[in-house]
This record gives sequence, structure tokens and C-alpha cells, in this order.
Amino acid sequence: MREQRVTANGIDINVAVTGQGPAFLLLHGFPHTWRLWTAVIPHLARHHRVIAPDLRGLGASTRAAGGYDAGTLAADAEALLDALGEPVATVAGIDAGTPVAFLLAMRRPERVRRLVLMESLLGRLPGAEDFLAGGPPWWFGFHAVPGLAETVLAGHEAEYIGWFLDAGTRGRGVPPAIRDHFTAAYTGHEALRSAFGHYRAMPESAAQIAAATAAGRLTVPTVAIGAHPVGDALARQLRPVTDELTAHLVEDCGHIIPLDRPEALVPLLLAG
Repeated sequence: MREQRVTANGIDINVAVTGQGPAFLLLHGFPHTWRLWTAVIPHLARHHRVIAPDLRGLGASTRAAGGYDAGTLAADAEALLDALGEPVATVAGIDAGTPVAFLLAMRRPERVRRLVLMESLLGRLPGAEDFLAGGPPWWFGFHAVPGLAETVLAGHEAEYIGWFLDAGTRGRGVPPAIRDHFTAAYTGHEALRSAFGHYRAMPESAAQIAAATAAGRLTVPTVAIGAHPVGDALARQLRPVTDELTAHLVEDCGHIIPLDRPEALVPLLLAG
């Protein structure tokens, strides 16, 4: 495994690269870094060149002033593939990485061999009404208020990040080294500001998703993987706009699938 910094789309992206073969791009969410995929990468790297970046503003990538909408993040991902000399890749995204992977495939289908989307919603596309019946998750609103969450949470990052890691694994937790790494990555006002920038850009991302689906269909072979709590809501959103969709539910699994049930996820990532 080799970490390196790659200048792409006007920022420096911290990225882990390993293996040889067809490219496999992995896009994490919140509150993660590329190390979300730690248990998965060795299996993928047997037959693929695995590319696992820290998203803009997260981990060791540039804490940019803006550009946290899914469209700009998709442009980051495409520029990263260009910089690494990869014309096409299988692309997997989870949580905040899912809209990014989706827009990359919608806008540049020739760059995406296969698309794997996990545990997220795609803007306001129909199909997630049941999931949203009680409103969106409480932290969406908290994170969206400019300047609030980073001020309130300063000094309590470990407790806050720990709550998400425990909830996302249904109480099973993650290895201490991973927990410590994620906590360090999200500690400090600027780290939190950048993280919450992804939430503050959600209305813009939703508009981009709506525009993309109004203009065309998702033609890339696509896999939707659900667990707890999103379940099949993502697949229901995708089905009307996707030409080729396969859906899976991972039983007894929390939101953070790559750390909670990697042994169940790996075959789904490699299928096809």
C-alpha cells in the first residue's frame, strides 16, 4: 500500500494505491477516510489496481474553501483517474461518496466500467419516501448550519465520531487503530468545517442529480447495496433511471458495510 498526494482539479488529493490490473476506485463518506476500505483493499488488489482517495476536505486531502457539491467531487475523481493514467475504472461509493460516484457515471459513462453504490440516498429522487417519512437523519440539519457544528463539537470530536462508528456497526465498533485514525482526521475546527461542507452542499448536489436524471439514464451496469438503516431505499431510487441494476441487502449489517461486514461485501464488489 502506498499513500501519495496527487494534484487534480486544483487540489491535492491524498490517495492510497496498490495492486495491478483494471482500476477500482473507492469513494468513502462521513466520518471516514480512505481507511474505511482497509479490510476490503487486500482482496480487491489481487486482481485490480485499487485507488482509494480521501475526498476533498477530508483526511489528508486539501481542506478547500468550497467545491463540496457532488458534481465538483465527481470532477475531482475524474481528474484523479487522469493523473494516475487510468482511462476507465470500476467505481464504488458509500455514504457521501455515493452521489459522487453516481454523477461520475452519469456524466462520464465511458470512464466507469461498473458502478457500486451503497448506503446513501440520491438527492430527492423518488423512491425513498418510506425512509424519509420521519424526516432526514437528525445530524443533516445540525451539520448544515454554517459555523454551528464545528463550534459546538470542538474538543469533543472523539465522542462525536465514536457515536457514528458505533451506530454504523450496530454497536460492534471498529478496530481501535481505525477509530483513532478517523478521530484524528476529524479533529479541529478546519477539519470539521470541511466535513460539514459536504452537508452544506447537499441542496446543490440534489439539483445536480435531478438535472442529470432529467437529461438521461444511467447506462453503466450498477449494483445497489443496502444495509441498516438505508436498506432498499437507494435501489428504489435507482430502478426507474437505471438500465441495468442489481440490488443486494446485507443482513445483520450496519451502515459502515466495509468495516462491519467486509466478508459479505467483497464478493459483491468483485461480482460481474
